Order: sequence, then structure tokens, then C-alpha cells
Amino acid sequence: MKPIEVKRSTVTLTPDPTHVLARPFSFMNDQRSCKIAARVMALTETEVHTLLEGVRADFGDRQLKIDEFLLRRFDEVSPCLLQVQRPSEERKLLLGGYFTHEYSLEAVALFNPSMVPHPDQSAVPPGSLRFILSLRATAEGHVSSISFRSGMLDADSNVTIDTPSRYSVEPVQVPNATFEKPLFERKLQELRLMGGFTREVLNGLADAFTMEDLGASIDRAEKQVPELQQETTKSIARETMMLARSNYEVQFPPASKVSERVLFPVTPAQSNGIEDARFVLFHNEDGTQTYYATYTAYDGRMILPQFLETCDFLRFKFTTLNGPAVENKGMAIFPRKIKALYAMLGRQDAENIYVMFSDDLHFWYTKQLILEPRFPWEFIQLGNCGSPIETEAGWLVICHGVGPMRTYCIGAFLLDRDDPTKVIGRLHEPLIAPNASERDGYVPNVVYSCGSLVHGRQLVVPYGVSDYATTFATMPLEQVLAAME
Repeated sequence: MKPIEVKRSTVTLTPDPTHVLARPFSFMNDQRSCKIAARVMALTETEVHTLLEGVRADFGDRQLKIDEFLLRRFDEVSPCLLQVQRPSEERKLLLGGYFTHEYSLEAVALFNPSMVPHPDQSAVPPGSLRFILSLRATAEGHVSSISFRSGMLDADSNVTIDTPSRYSVEPVQVPNATFEKPLFERKLQELRLMGGFTREVLNGLADAFTMEDLGASIDRAEKQVPELQQETTKSIARETMMLARSNYEVQFPPASKVSERVLFPVTPAQSNGIEDARFVLFHNEDGTQTYYATYTAYDGRMILPQFLETCDFLRFKFTTLNGPAVENKGMAIFPRKIKALYAMLGRQDAENIYVMFSDDLHFWYTKQLILEPRFPWEFIQLGNCGSPIETEAGWLVICHGVGPMRTYCIGAFLLDRDDPTKVIGRLHEPLIAPNASERDGYVPNVVYSCGSLVHGRQLVVPYGVSDYATTFATMPLEQVLAAME
């Protein structure tokens, strides 16, 4: 068999420690926060002015609209002030500065990319494709977030990346975002939280309700609980609110650039990271399209597959996944329904690849084993490297395998288009193995991807290099398909 012609790109994305995000700087207890606030309140207005001008001089060119962020921080810590205290506008900003810090998003690594067509293809040269690249950015405390870049594939699938912005911005939570009561009730049932108390809470809600509505209904229901049951009820109430907070929507400013947008962990389940987002452009049955992504939420102890969706990369909806098949890492949605069902790949046992089907994106109950390690480069484990790509020959799945010395390589296999439980081909050798320049990094001897695409008749694979940087490889699709055994 003729070897596959793999062309490595000269484009490499490396971590940039100057890509910083303004974040809340919080303390262990309210007492300490109040002490700090009291010290700032004791300053003279002249001292406040001088200190604030220093903050603006040092950080004004590092943060977009820094005054707006500092005022928001002041609003969040203002309960520390005495009711009679009325700080000036400058003192409010300075107080906000004492409760803010900069976080260097990608100081450690920028890796594990997924690649999808950009929603805006206007003014693109003939034969070219504008794309969005999602990346896992890792920094202080090994906390991971999702960052983005945009770029272009030309007619020959050569990669160019748009110059990233100097700034980083977080989205704000969408006010009055609504929950669907039947879906929320089903999630409560999956978590075994349904009972008399939660039934009373749901009875007090409309079919579509907000977080505020839920909190008010919980307060009303708690007042009706007998004293002996209050401790148990409070625990159920906390878990109910935690479920709601894990299902949320956020919105970036419309004027923000793609490279400025950062999805940073905000929920308890994500507290130690949002890892390895696998984005895919999903084709709905009504002809519309939605971008979906699975990702791994990590709280420092437990990993949990979760889900997000967007139509424009400005507004994102985060939702929990439920069901006994939702476990471990590396789930990836197929880009369309198959026989009226959603389909998803997974690696529930940390070794083999499974396929799942469901009539609801949020709930996954059964799985079927489809692929086990067979070749030496994958003896330790297999896993997908993103969503399947539909071709005339079948579903092309880019995968990874782990071999001796925990070396990660990228390979591929092929599933039947009508019945993806059937493996109809796989590569005997890896497509991409770490070469001499890719072996060293935060985690050595690793090449890994979270989503590729086909442009023209070229397979374009973005991949992380030793959990540190990101680069690209292209190869003829025909050669990849012809090499399948």
C-alpha cells in the first residue's frame, strides 16, 4: 500500500503569557474581605486618586474597559461596606481593583484543538474556507478553559491564522434565561432528586422558568416543610439549584473578536477545568445548522462529560448530560441524526470505543462496543479525536491510540454510513506520530486532536503537540480511505 502523504504545516500556535483575563480575586472568608475594604475606605481621596491612576496606567492597555470590570467587582463586594458609607466613584473603582487579578489563560499550554467552518463565509476567496479553532488553554493551577482563534484554508488547504487580539473577555450570563420544566424534571429524576419537596417546587413554576423563579419557588416550598425534615430538604434544595447553575447561557459582546472570547470555568463541576471541547457543525433535519460540542468538566476529583451549543460563537448554552452511558472522557457527536436518532461516540471504559444512540441530546442510556485495541501503537487504549466526518465511503473517525512509553499517535477508522455500529475499515499504522520536534512539552510524546474537517479533497487535522502547542497536518482524503484495511 502506498504511504499516505502527510504534510505538516509550518503554522504553530504556542502559549502566549500576555493573553490575560481580568478575574475576581476572592478571599477565604467575608471577614478578611471586609478588613481589606475598611483599609481602602480609610484612605484619603487624594490617596485614592493616586492609586487608581496607577492601576489605570499599569492595566488600562492590558484590559478592555477596565473601569466597567472594576465597577462590577465593587458591586459584588459592596456588602462589606457599612450602610452609612457612600464611596466616591474613584473609590469604588479602587475597591474593585483590590478584588481583581489578572489570569494568564494560556501561560502553560494551548493545545487539543477542534476545527469547524466559521458561521460567516462572506468575502471568502473562491475555493477557500474560513474556520474557527477551539483550543484548550491551560494556566496557573492547571485550570483549563476554552479559547478560540479564526483563520483561513486556501484552495490548497494551506493554513493561515488571523492575528489574535491582545485582549481577552469573558461572556456574561444571559439574564432571564429560561429552563424548560419537563426537561428540568427529567434531569432531577436522573439525579434521584424527585420527591415531595421538588414536586412542590415544580408545581410553583411555569412551563418555562428563570433561575429567579426557581429560587423563589424553593423558598416558598421550604416554608411548608416540617422542622424535622428541614436539614434533608436544604440539601435537596442546594442540589436542585446546583443543577440549574450547571445549565446556563452566556453571551459575548457582539463587537468582540473571536480570539478575545474565553469560556472560563464557572460552575462547581468545572472548577478545575473545561477540557478538550469537541466542536461539530450539526445539520438539523429542518435544514438549519447548530454548533455542538462535548467537553469534560473537571472539579479536581471527578470528570464529567458535558455539552454546549451555539449558532454564532457569541451566545453559548451549557447543559448537563444525563444517563448511565454518560461517563469518562472523549464523547463526540455525529454531525447529523442517523435513522432519526442522535449518535455519539464514547470511551466509557477508558480503553475501547463505543457508539450510543438517543432520541434526546441530553440523555444517553445504552452503549455498544465497536472498536478495541488491535495494533501495537494502540495496545494501551483507543479514543476518538473528534466527531465523525461523513464521506462517500462511510463515517471517517480520526482517533488516537496509546502505545509503549505512553506515546499518543493519531490514526483513523471507518464506520458504515447507515449503521455506524459496523467498522468497515481501519488504519494499520498511525496517520501522525510525534516526530523529533514534537516529543517535548508539558506532557511529552503526545499528538492529539479534538476535531478535523475535510476541505476539498484534503483531510485537515489540527493537533496538539505534547500538551503544549498546536499545529496542523493535511493529507489527501483518497489516500486515507484507500489505506483502510
